[in-house]
Amino acid sequence: LQLVESGGGLVQAGDSLRLSCAPSSPTFGRYVMGWFRQAPGKEREFVAAISWSGRDRTYADSVKGRFTVSRDNAKNTVYLQMNSLKPEDTAVYYCARHRTGVLGTAQYEYDSWGQGTQVTVSS
Repeated sequence: LQLVESGGGLVQAGDSLRLSCAPSSPTFGRYVMGWFRQAPGKEREFVAAISWSGRDRTYADSVKGRFTVSRDNAKNTVYLQMNSLKPEDTAVYYCARHRTGVLGTAQYEYDSWGQGTQVTVSS
């Protein structure tokens, strides 16, 4: 499964962006989907994950209250709404499909990844 992220860009602190993730094949399947990010010189870190139904979600502490993960299974798309962006949110953002139905936060739990989309937040 190949995933394609879009929606990144250059914004100012306090602005919002919405990232999208869609699969290259017709459907994600009934999987948990996650978002990760990697800032320059840092390891990739977990951002958010959402269950197949959308009822269950989990977030990294650093984005709670500012980011919202959602999905539209009819459109086979997962979203990451990012509000009140900060310079420290600057990173390449990746979506990924979890191996099972668990809301995992570790990279090894995910088996399909996109190429990433760059988000740059200026101060």
